[in-house]
Amino acid sequence: MNESGSTTEPHVRSEVGPLRAVLLHRPGNELKRLTPRNSDQLLFDAIPWVDRAQAEHDAFAEVLRARGIDVVLLHELLIETLGDPRARAAAVLSAVDEREIGTDIADALRSHLSTVDEKALAEALIAGMTFEELPTSEGDSLVRRMHLPHDFALTPLPNLLFTRDSSVWVGDRVAVAALAMPARRRESAITDLIYAYHPRFSRSGRAYGAHSAPVEGGDVLLLAPGVVAIGVGERTTPAGAESFARSMFADDLAHTVLAVPIAQQRASIHLDTVCTMVAEDAVVMYPAIQHSLTAYSLRPKDGGVDVSGPEPFLRSAAHAMGIDRLRVIDTGLDPVTAEREQWEDGNNTLALSPGVVVAYERNVETNSRLEAAGIEVVRISGSELGTGRGGPRCMSCPIIRESL
Repeated sequence: MNESGSTTEPHVRSEVGPLRAVLLHRPGNELKRLTPRNSDQLLFDAIPWVDRAQAEHDAFAEVLRARGIDVVLLHELLIETLGDPRARAAAVLSAVDEREIGTDIADALRSHLSTVDEKALAEALIAGMTFEELPTSEGDSLVRRMHLPHDFALTPLPNLLFTRDSSVWVGDRVAVAALAMPARRRESAITDLIYAYHPRFSRSGRAYGAHSAPVEGGDVLLLAPGVVAIGVGERTTPAGAESFARSMFADDLAHTVLAVPIAQQRASIHLDTVCTMVAEDAVVMYPAIQHSLTAYSLRPKDGGVDVSGPEPFLRSAAHAMGIDRLRVIDTGLDPVTAEREQWEDGNNTLALSPGVVVAYERNVETNSRLEAAGIEVVRISGSELGTGRGGPRCMSCPIIRESL
């Protein structure tokens, strides 16, 4: 840590401390794999215009760099990681599932992936491979015969764009998420690989493992040092929230974890689709849930966990944070506009520092209300980036934030 209180080591204790380093993934050929036939399975609501999505992401990254933030790209980290023979072996092992493609094809694919260079291997891990792209294998294969040439033998990862989901930093430790949806599970393996073998993270400890009960990073909000909220719904299970809380308590990373039930539907995939922090004592929240959102409070007790509640979320959060109240930015929208802007990730903002957030420009009314409440809004375009249902917070995994 230097004289200003900043550090070059990974460390995150809040949602709004000045952001110094962030992990992004620039979308690539994996988005070109999306078709009307497979987009639902791969969790996209539309087929993105890839060139425009890349241009929008480049502009997002440039906004962060212009503010002095170190933008770390996942694809580059992965290529560097795969230079380690141990990482390469682990990557091939985790990517090839012979239960899906059969023994002969699996053997041929492992052999092929073991011989390509780091860049080609990283591309295959992220963009996937179709059956017609597979190397030939000895003998006949029922698996190959019964699949179309453009079916996936190695599924692409278009949702890797949303780096918040597969990992989250709490203090100086990283929690590698256990992703719930089959289309996303290999994302955890890639993230796990980077944190295990890349030199940048050689001194970083783990707070949670990818093989634990389902928890996704978009459900985890660091309300204040020692206070963590976890959404429980479509992606994070009650078992995952409790397991995560136990890990936080064991590592002395939190004294209170709030488990927050959210609707299990596409519009509210994660807690951060309906609520994000914009200042030390303020959140922007979808108006329809402001008065109905509740929380169970989990605290350590005699080596176990004490559970109380449920109680209103805003009251529970303020109590745990040691403040009189958690201020809510009242978007003041009519129900139809509020629903439209929530669907377009109006509540999914990325805080660059207290009172400064990045948001999609299309959410005009929400952004105006944020500014009326004294929040600086840095607008970015997201017409194509948002087709996978994720905003600026979803697309970013803070690695270093200064303490408040």
